[in-house]
Amino acid sequence: MGKDVIIACDFASAEDVFSFLDRFTGKKPFVKIGMELFYAEGPQIVREIKKRGHKIFLDLKSHDIPNTVKKSMAVLSGLDVDLCNLHASGTIRMMEAAIEGLTRPDGTRPLLIAVTQLTSTDQESMEKDLLIREPIDQVVLHYAKNAKLAGLDGVVCSPLEAGKVHDTCGKDFITVTPGVRFADGDIGDQKRVMTPAEAKKIGSDYIVVGRPITAAEDPVAAYERCVSEFCD
Repeated sequence: MGKDVIIACDFASAEDVFSFLDRFTGKKPFVKIGMELFYAEGPQIVREIKKRGHKIFLDLKSHDIPNTVKKSMAVLSGLDVDLCNLHASGTIRMMEAAIEGLTRPDGTRPLLIAVTQLTSTDQESMEKDLLIREPIDQVVLHYAKNAKLAGLDGVVCSPLEAGKVHDTCGKDFITVTPGVRFADGDIGDQKRVMTPAEAKKIGSDYIVVGRPITAAEDPVAAYERCVSEFCD
C-alpha cells in the first residue's frame, strides 16, 4: 500500500473548496471532507468532488448507539467515498454495527477507520476531562486493538503512535495521522505533532494536512512539499 497525503478541505462552502481545488491543475489530490463542509453543503458536495476525480476521506466521526451508526453508515455507503471513520470509544459492538451498515449488497464497502484519541488531546486533558488515567499511548493501542477485533481497516492516530499501532495490529492495519506540520510551521491547536518526514519514518500510511497547505501562500507548492517529504 502506497503512502499518500490527504488534504483537509476544511472550508465553509462549495465555492471556497472548488476555488481551492481549481489551483491543482492536472492533479487530483486525496481530500478530506469534514464536518464544516459537509454540514454546510450536504451529501452533494461529496458527489461533486468525487465527480472531479478525487479520492475522498469523509471525516464525520460517527459515535452513537450501534443501530443508529449502522443505519447512518448504510446511507454513507451510497456516496462512493474511499474512506470514512467513527470513534473507537463507541465500543466494539458499535464498530461491528458500522461495518454491517457500510457493506453494500455486493459485498463492497469503503475503508473504515476508528479515531483513537484526537491529536488535540494530551495526557493532561485526557485525565482531567475524560477521567482516563492510563498513559495515552496505551489508550490508543487498546482502542486500535478493539478496532481490529471489530473488523475495521485501521485507525486515526497521531504520528507519535503510528509505529506502535503497526507493531501491535500488523503492517496492513492502516494508520491515518493528522497533526502533521512542517518543521518551520505553526502547530495551531494540535498537541501531538510531527513533520511529514518524521511521520514517514515512524510508519504512517496516510497523513492528513490542513492549514499548512490550505492557508499557504502557494497551496500547490505546499502540497508538493508534503508529498516530497512524505511519499518520495
